[in-house]
Amino acid sequence: MEPADNIGITISPAQSLSTMEMGRDDVNVVCSYGKISIWFGRTVPATVIWKIFTCISNVDKLAIHEKEIVCNFEDITTYESYGYVLISYARFEGGYRTTFNIPFLSNKALIYLADSIYKELKETNVLIDVYWTGDYSDIMKLYQEMNTIDEWKLKNITYKDESKSTSNF
Repeated sequence: MEPADNIGITISPAQSLSTMEMGRDDVNVVCSYGKISIWFGRTVPATVIWKIFTCISNVDKLAIHEKEIVCNFEDITTYESYGYVLISYARFEGGYRTTFNIPFLSNKALIYLADSIYKELKETNVLIDVYWTGDYSDIMKLYQEMNTIDEWKLKNITYKDESKSTSNF
């Protein structure tokens, strides 16, 4: 039996999945093998941001988000104290351009990331990429996990052979 969501889109395990798009009006998640792209609209509640990160962590604790931050040298240790992992840094216009990996196995890092996204949403929408080792079964697990979020729905499925694409648009 093939799983189906509440609007009747059938998810075929016989087809080779390319992407699965899901979300609500204020958030969109596109999953593929290796990457999850998440668009947060300005009205998304902080609890939904946290729930999305928790769902990803439940499926793949090795998932990471890479974030570039321009800061003072002293602030680097502050970010590290939040669980961010410093990858690189270089002098940049009176400060330092840093690159951090934010591991989804660290609740402390995820809390800080969710909070920083929520603050950024006061000014603009936010788009982030999360890198993971997800395959078909992990994408299905993630969909099951996220399906517990209020008003969550499956939006689109694209298969690798492009001959079978399903959408509710």
